[in-house]
This record gives sequence, structure tokens and C-alpha cells, in this order.
Amino acid sequence: MARKKIALVGAGQIGGTMAFLAAIKELGDVVLVDIPSKEGVAKGKALDIKESTPILGTDIDLTGTSDYRDIEGADVVIVTAGLPRKPGMSREDLLEVNTKIMLNVSYNIAKYAPDAFVIVISNPLDAMVWLMKYMTGFPKNKVIGQAGILDTSRFKAFVAMELGVSVREVQALVLGSHGDDMVAVLSQSTVAGVPIKKLIPPDRLQAIVERTQKGGGEIVKLLGTGSAFYAPAAAAIEMAEAYLKDEKRVLSCHAYLEGEYGVNGYFVGVPVKIGANGIEEIIEAEMDEEERKGFEKSANHIKEVVEELKELLKKLASADSLPEGLTEEVWEALKKKVNG
Repeated sequence: MARKKIALVGAGQIGGTMAFLAAIKELGDVVLVDIPSKEGVAKGKALDIKESTPILGTDIDLTGTSDYRDIEGADVVIVTAGLPRKPGMSREDLLEVNTKIMLNVSYNIAKYAPDAFVIVISNPLDAMVWLMKYMTGFPKNKVIGQAGILDTSRFKAFVAMELGVSVREVQALVLGSHGDDMVAVLSQSTVAGVPIKKLIPPDRLQAIVERTQKGGGEIVKLLGTGSAFYAPAAAAIEMAEAYLKDEKRVLSCHAYLEGEYGVNGYFVGVPVKIGANGIEEIIEAEMDEEERKGFEKSANHIKEVVEELKELLKKLASADSLPEGLTEEVWEALKKKVNG
């Protein structure tokens, strides 16, 4: 039986960490892809991890490349490509530069890995995952955004730290956008089955929620350069593993909604079941009235960001000359999409 193939677009900190986790878990052969100027980084990380496989006791191949033809036949493609946030920069600030990067990436995924399950990590996530589906034309069950798992993990970690308990005892759910409007569903959060609201005073619980909402920014500030990579990598690999092993895991992820939760045509963080068919079910989580209002606010913010993206795409498509950062092929593909 042939081994599975995982393509990681972007060989930065998240890409390298995902490659290492894939090797540890022996999920399949890994291809690290990056731009030509960073091909050496992709090759170097692939070789470094390959040299660790005898120690890990895992048999997988790892390669680094700048040629998208090498992702051909990939079962899973995970996209981290894009400019990382800098201190003081919001996810929306990244919109224009990362839109051009995602246009190139999505074009090549559609061309060389049309049957892949695509996981998007790149920020601003709410817009980038929508753009991936828009440009590839892939079915909604095969394109997904990684955010809810990460945000939920951060929340669980902070709760465990607050109470001095094992993270294994914390059950929680974070929905909505990947940003300051994310919604921690406190009414469904427990520690060893005990409602979290009974264990943590309201002021401390609110502080934990706010820290979760700003969790990425906190790490950006501490690092000085770059952004979080261990937790985002672990979250994406959990999603890939659920798909490759048909685990039927229920995880909070950005899924394309068509009426669920009162949202139509956008990717929003909700619980989904991931198995061999990708997103196999979207699960409607129970929320109290306050949480529902927060979710609606979060969804409306996502709509605003995506509508801004749509205007940017129209601007790029109607440019008098080839926009900087795009290839002729990608520009032509974009114009066909925008102009119908």
C-alpha cells in the first residue's frame, strides 16, 4: 500500500514544525514547498528531519522544493505561505500582500493536487480560506481553515493553568472568527464535567477569554519577530491526521457554511466532523443568548473582511497591467473568476 503524501506550502517555522510532527507520527511522505529564494530552507529542513528518522524509528521520505509539480498526487496540502504578523500588525493588515501569495498558491494546488484535502493556516485566516475555495473551485468538504482548534487549545491551556489541573480534564469550545471576535462557549465548557463557571470567578474567566482572543498577538509581542508556530502546527497536523486516518474527529475548524448557524457563503469556525471524506458533518453547537450574539458579531466581522477581499480581487483583475507579485497565468485565472 502506497504511503500517503502531505504537501506543506511554506517552509517557515510552522511548515518545518509540521514536517517534524508528520515524521514523528509517520503520517506519510512530506514535501516542503517554498519560493525559489527559500528553496534551500525547504531542502535543509527536509534533510534535517530525514536524518532524524532513524532516531524516531519512522520510515517516511521528506523533500524540499520550489517546484509545485512536486506536490502532484498529494492527499493533504497544508498552506502556511504568507507574510507573518509583526508587532502591532492586525491580521487584516496582511490582507493585500497575502492575497497575492494565496492567489499563486491556490492556482498551483488546483493545477497539481486537485484531489487534495486543503488546510489553510495563512492569515487573515477568515479571508484566506475563502479565497482558497474561490480560486480552486474545490468542494466545500475539501477546503478547511485551521483556527478553532488552536484557539480552543489556548483557552484550555489558560484554564488548566488557572486551576492547576491537567489539560486533559478541560473540555471547551471556541467558535467564530480567528481574531478578537472569537467566541468562547463558556456555557459548554467544563473541567472534569463540572461547569467552568462554577470553578472560576467571572472576572478571572473574562480575563482568560480576553487572553485567548489576543493569544496570537501576545506571542508576536514576546517573540519580537515572527508569530506562533508550535501550537498552530500541532493543530493543523491534528486535522490532517483525522482526515488521513478517517478518525471522525469532532474539531472546531473554519468550514464553509450554507445556512448553518444562519450564515451563508462564508467560512466560520464551528465544530465539524473530519473523516476520509473531509468535512463530513457540520455540528450545530448549543450557545446561550450572549454567546449567540457574540457569534453573530464574529460572523459579521468575517463577512466584512471577505467583502473587502472581494473588492481587492476586482481591483487586481481590472488592473491595466500585470499586478506586482502575480504571474501571467494566475492573473488570467483571477480575471476569469472575477468576470465570470
